[in-house]
This record gives sequence, structure tokens and C-alpha cells, in this order.
Amino acid sequence: MKFTLSWLRAHLDTDASVAAIGEALTRIGLELEGVSDRGATLAPFRIAHVVEAVQHPNADRLRACRVDTGAGIVSVVCGAPNAHTGMKAVFAPPGSFIPGTGITLKTGEIRGVTSAGMLLSAREMGLGDDHSGIIELPADAPVGTPYAAWAGLDDPVIEIAVTPNRGDCFSVRGVARDLAAAGIGTLKPWAPAPVPAAFAAGPRWRIDWPEACPWILGRTIRGLRNGPSPRWLADRLTAIGLRPINALVDVTNLFTVDLGRPLHVFDVAKLSGDTLVLRRGAGETFRALNGKDYAVTAEDCVIADAAGVQSMAGIVGGEATGCDETTTAVFVECACFDPVRVALSGRRHQVVSDARQRFERGIDPALMPDAVEAATRLILELCGGEAGTVTAAGAPPAWQRDATMRFARLAAFGGAEVPADEAVGALERLGFVVRTRDAAQVTVAVPPWRNDVAALGGPALDQDPALDPAVAARAAEGCALAEPECDLIEEVLRLRGLDTIPAVSLPYAAPVPLPTLTDAQARAARARRVLAAQGLAECVTFSFMAAREAAVFGPTPEALRLANPIAADLDQLRPSPVATLALAAAGNAARGLPDLALFEVGPAFASEGQHLVAAGLRAGATPRNWLAPSRPVDAMDAKADLFEALAALAVPMESLSVTADAPGFYHPGQSGVVRQGPKLVLGRFGALHPSVLGAIGLAGAAAAFELFLDAIPTPKRRRRAPPDLPPFQPVRRDFAFLVDAAVPAETVLRAARGAERSLIAGVALFDRYEGGTVPEGKRSLGIEVTFQPRDHTLAEAELEAAAGKVVAAVAKAAGGVLR
Repeated sequence: MKFTLSWLRAHLDTDASVAAIGEALTRIGLELEGVSDRGATLAPFRIAHVVEAVQHPNADRLRACRVDTGAGIVSVVCGAPNAHTGMKAVFAPPGSFIPGTGITLKTGEIRGVTSAGMLLSAREMGLGDDHSGIIELPADAPVGTPYAAWAGLDDPVIEIAVTPNRGDCFSVRGVARDLAAAGIGTLKPWAPAPVPAAFAAGPRWRIDWPEACPWILGRTIRGLRNGPSPRWLADRLTAIGLRPINALVDVTNLFTVDLGRPLHVFDVAKLSGDTLVLRRGAGETFRALNGKDYAVTAEDCVIADAAGVQSMAGIVGGEATGCDETTTAVFVECACFDPVRVALSGRRHQVVSDARQRFERGIDPALMPDAVEAATRLILELCGGEAGTVTAAGAPPAWQRDATMRFARLAAFGGAEVPADEAVGALERLGFVVRTRDAAQVTVAVPPWRNDVAALGGPALDQDPALDPAVAARAAEGCALAEPECDLIEEVLRLRGLDTIPAVSLPYAAPVPLPTLTDAQARAARARRVLAAQGLAECVTFSFMAAREAAVFGPTPEALRLANPIAADLDQLRPSPVATLALAAAGNAARGLPDLALFEVGPAFASEGQHLVAAGLRAGATPRNWLAPSRPVDAMDAKADLFEALAALAVPMESLSVTADAPGFYHPGQSGVVRQGPKLVLGRFGALHPSVLGAIGLAGAAAAFELFLDAIPTPKRRRRAPPDLPPFQPVRRDFAFLVDAAVPAETVLRAARGAERSLIAGVALFDRYEGGTVPEGKRSLGIEVTFQPRDHTLAEAELEAAAGKVVAAVAKAAGGVLR
């Protein structure tokens, strides 16, 4: 919302400075966006008379001028082609800052001629783009007068941010009313005198959709002459960014901003028939005043004559009945439209207008008769003519309502101790009228321009239909009392200043903030971090894929087939994220990027439902390195990624086992299923089967893993114990066992770990060897066992006894023989 200081003072009797007004606006909730004061920028510039302008003696394109500035005659060198003797121009003295060029003037000498100033163009003053020549002023422009004051450019423009509920402050008078209530000046009275009717002819109204327009007024003015607006009106509109069009249109724009009362004018000669109808649209198309065509629907309220739609009610008028220089008779429209329907139509057709901005927030219905009289008088003053009778249709809406405020609630709810007399006085200054008052509360009548207080529409939220009727009735009754009271409390507090309301922190729910993530969400986030740290790049792939490709990775039941896929090759829900990661890897390999590592945390789908999976895939070969040669990725790479994630998720690693029953898209003998106990499956890993690689077109090696996040049990919440730090050094012993080639290394490790649980702290595989001196069908497994004493240093005999238990346990569980 923009307005000039002089425009504000037309409604507000005050001598307050712009700074004081801006501070007060923000204090009462009308936040100051900015103040544009062109007068301050143009203050050094004066009107001057060019006494003489002759050819520069040493330059073909320059003129040497003698300029009367009102304080004396100075020499100025000017390059403008229109500089001539006797003209009036704008002069900038030395030391002036030129906004259009960003330079500060100083006295100088140009080609041997002194130049003590500058004659300015519009662009140099920042008033436009014209720089074809210097500004030439009328012959009667007073020499020596500040140009900004003479041109009316010394009027600051104030811009404020208006909250959506304050439709009354989308008017200069509404802003003035709030400032006066806050102690900045006095609101000037406004009561237009009625204009007598000279005739009774003219168009009439008919309302066929009263829900969209309950009341409308109109008045015909004939015998007028339309033309450009007077300077005061054009300057007022130009200052706030509106383009003056002609006197009739400019009057409607003036009332929209001045009083928050949108008006519209129809050229009577361009109307068909003698009746204007407010009705639903019927699919017609009309061209609006903005030059665009709109097809109205049955949900749009339109104003139509015998020829069709001439306006979209409350939003934009029609070009066919617009007023121009040929208009001699005009029909003024002043209506009350439903805010919600105006807002919906505006959004539907994407039309933003000053009228819509005010109607959708609610206008003052009681202002309509006075607005018609005031607009009629101004049109007669500017354009002449005579006015007819005021025609009307419908009835004024019932806007009268009361609101009650308990004084104790100002402190209990608003947080400020406000004396009762001060609170009532604030409401009265805003236009509320006291109905009743006692020591505890006050009841006031709400003025018609405050649509946001004790709103007629009732509570903002609908009640739950399942609510018990008795409870619903009590709740509705409470809302009907509480919401208006809160509105009044807000009015009282904001007039005292929003900055005076004490800041109060929200109550603490707990000394330590409660977690914002569930255990499942936290596991997924932790898995992402760990896999990214492993060097895998996260992907987000479709959960859909082609059914023929999905079948390679698992069952594709009809229940998981899409009835209306977004593409023909995205018709099946994926059985595993590994499937879409493999397709992504194949696409990269086909474009010259065969070596990559990807992961995704996303859903996998099966007949019994969906579950969250953290899946990863490595393809191609490991990076080249001076420490180790590059090699194709294998199942152990996938297993390492999977176990790193399991460890990060606090899964007890000693409880895990690996079985060789991975699904068919993994390579048999190069894959496994990770279990916690005999039944709980936590994940799978392995090299992808060659037939799968061929089916998706992925050349080279690829290994993948799946971590079933939903299957990971939530750790029991125990009080954290102090760290177990034994005072004695651990002892490490290496063992090499000869076992059958079919025996898994996991069997040997598990047997060694359980040989002496009170003493053995860890077991790790460090060597696997076949061939050479090892018999065929056998292999050698080297393990490191860590013994951790806790109460004394181990003697050699104790170590030998513990080592013997390890050898015996491996021999029993795996048939291993110590080498």
C-alpha cells in the first residue's frame, strides 16, 4: 500500500515528520516498507534562465551558455542539442550529486571555457530515460525556485505492508484513522453532501445471484466531457505507481486508494439495453480492460447487458464498455461483492487488480451511498454534466454486530496491564461504540469498516462432523465469545505499541528437547551417513520399473502391477532397490562410466507389503592405487559395506551369522544372507548373477547388498555404564587350521570365540590359503585370537591352557587340525 505524505494529510491533521509517522505505523502493526523522497535527492537543483547560448569556440558539439540561477549569472558548457537562448532549464550547481550518472559536480574548464554547473536532462535527474536533451520548462517557471518544489516532487511516498485481515488499511483514510487513534494527529471529518438528481433516466440493476452480490448502487451522469485529469489528480496517482488514463477512470482509481472503495464506470453509449444483470457466467469470453480475453464460468459473478458479459464483478472491467475521450454519459457502479467468490475467481483467472485486492479482504458496506455521492460530485467538478437518480438493487448486508472484552484478559491473555479507561478509549478512537460497560468488561459495537473483528462468517475452522452435538454446541458458543474478545485485545495492545508487549518464551516441555525423529527415521539417516562415508553416492530412483526387468530380481505379482503407469516401461513396483540401482549402473556404463558405487534408502515391494531397504551396488573395478592393483569388485566388497552399516546401527556383530541362501539374482557361492539368530534376516549381499547382468546390459562385475532397516531391532535403552578398561595388556596368538574347503570361515571364527568367553576378547581371520603343500580339498585358515586378562597378568601355563581350548573347540565344530 503506497500513499504520499500530502495525501495522508488530506485525511489526517498532523505536523508529524515522515520519520515519526513511519515509526508509529510499524509500532501499531502497519509495518513500514520504505519511504521514497525524491525531493531530498533533487533538493540542490534550481530553475534557471539561459541568458545566452552560443557555439563553443573550440568544440563543434558544445555550446557556451550564460545562465541566470537566481543568485547570479554563471558560465555553463552544455552538450545538449536543444540548449538555446531564452529557455528555462534545471540547473545543478557545483557540489551537487547527479543521481542519473552517480557523479558529484565540480567547477572545471572544458576546452578553454569555464563550466560552473550543469543543465540537466530527465535521465540525469533520475526522472526517466530521456536524455535527448535538457529539460525545457515553461516560460513562467520562476527562476531560482527549487525545481522539486515547483514540480511537486518534494512529496515523500510512504509504503507499508498490510496484513491480510486489515482490508480497511488498504485505504489512505483507514491508515489515517489508525494513526489518529495512536496519537499521531487528528482524523479530519468526511461527510460528502448529496448531489441533487436532475433526471431519472439511465440503466437499472438486476441481481440474479444475491449470494455473490447482495447490494449494488449505480448512477448515471450525462452531458460530461471526458479528458485528461487535472495535475493534482494525475500527480497523486503517478506518485504511487498508477498511470493516469482519463478523468473518469482516474476518479475510480482515486477512490479505490483514498477510501478503499473500488468503483467502476460504464460508457452508457456502449451498453446494450437498459438493464445490467449480476449473474453467473455461462462460458462466455470477454476482453478485459487489460487487453486479455477471459472465459467466465458458472463460478464467476459477472455484470452483463443485453450484448453479453461486460465485467468480471469486483475484479476487472470490460474493454467494450470502457470510458475514453468520446464518452459523454457514464454509469457509475458501486457494489458489495462476496469476498470469497471474488478471491476464487481472481485466482482461477490469475487476475490481480487493486479492486480484487480490496474486495477479497472485505469493504465497508456502509460507505457505499456516501462514496456514490462523493464520486458524483468529483466527476461533475472535473467533467461537467448533470447527475441522475441513484439506482439500487438488493439490500444492505447486516453488518451490525457487537463484541465483548473482559478487562482481566488484557493481562492474562495479552500479557500487559492496561487500565480499563485506556482500553476503552483506544477502542473508541478506532471507531468502536460502547454499548455497555461495568467494572469487569465492556461491550462495543463494531464499525462497518472492520471486517476482521467479530467476523460475520463465524469461526475460522469447521467442527469435526463426528463431534458430539452437545459438545459441538458448547464449543461453537465459546468460539463466538472468545474470538471477538481476542480481536479487541489485539486492537488495544497494538495501539499501545507492539514493541511494548513483553516477550515471553514458550514453556519448556522438558529440560532436554524431545527427539524429533522416530527410531526408524534415525536408523535411515544413520545408514545414509555411513554408506556415504564408505564412498557410495546416494541415488533417488523411481520405485517403478518395467515388469520384464523387475522379474529378474524377484516375483512380480499382478497386485504390484500399475493400472495407470506414467510410462509404458514403469508399470511394476520394484522388488528391491538393487534392481533400479543396477539399471542406473548400466546406464552409466553405457556412457563410459563403468566404475561406480551407488546406494539408495527406499522402499521394496512384495505381496505382503512394502519395507524400507538401504541398498548399495558397486560395479566395475576398484580404483587404481600404488599400494594395491585394481581388481573387479566382488561379494566381499558388498559384505564390507553391509557390515559397516550394521555396526553403525548398534547391531551386536558377534550375534550375526551368514548363510548361503541368497535369492536367485545373486551369484550362488558368492553371496550370503546375514541373520541375527536362526530366523531374523537383517540383510543380503553378493555378486550379481551373470544372467542378471546380461539381462540389464551391465558388462563387468557388480556386487550389491540389501539392509532391511525395518527388521533391525530397536536397542534396549539401558543406563550407560562406564567404559570397561582392563588394567592389563591383551595377549594375541595366531592359529592356522587345516579344514575342509567346504567349511565356512565363520564356523571356525564362531568356535574359537566360544572356546573361553571370559578370556577371549576378539577373533579375526587374517589368512586364507589353498594349494601348495595344502592337500587337495583342504584349505588353511589363519586366525588371530585376543586374550584379555582382567584381574592378573596371565602366566604361560594359563595361555597354553586357553590356546588348547581354542584348538579343541575348532576341531569339534569344524574338524580343524592345527598346522
